[in-house]
Amino acid sequence: MKKLLFSIAFITIALQGFSQQADKGKAVFAKTCIACHQATGAGIPGAFPPLAKSDYLNKDVTRAIKQVIKGSNGAIVVNGLKFNGAMPAQTLNDKDIADVLTYVYSSWGNNKTVVTPAMVKAQRK
Repeated sequence: MKKLLFSIAFITIALQGFSQQADKGKAVFAKTCIACHQATGAGIPGAFPPLAKSDYLNKDVTRAIKQVIKGSNGAIVVNGLKFNGAMPAQTLNDKDIADVLTYVYSSWGNNKTVVTPAMVKAQRK
């Protein structure tokens, strides 16, 4: 019984931490990403790719982290549609990048990947 209670308490605390990270990420998204990727994550057809149910995003978390840190230029294919534009590098700290990507991954039908500041720091090299 003690193991069960401990497990329940541990899961509850972990979920609270995830929820708080996603909430902080939502705030970063609203300041930094929403103009191009829209509040629904649908992007703007022909201009900015969707983050919602994004095969491109869900395939490679490392690539997503690098894209936020370093920006990108050139053609990509997202959910079968070609986008040929530029995304500027974002001047966010490791925690903000981890929070915003965790929010994006936890939203709009994505794969629920949790991004940590340590994962972001590893990609700054």
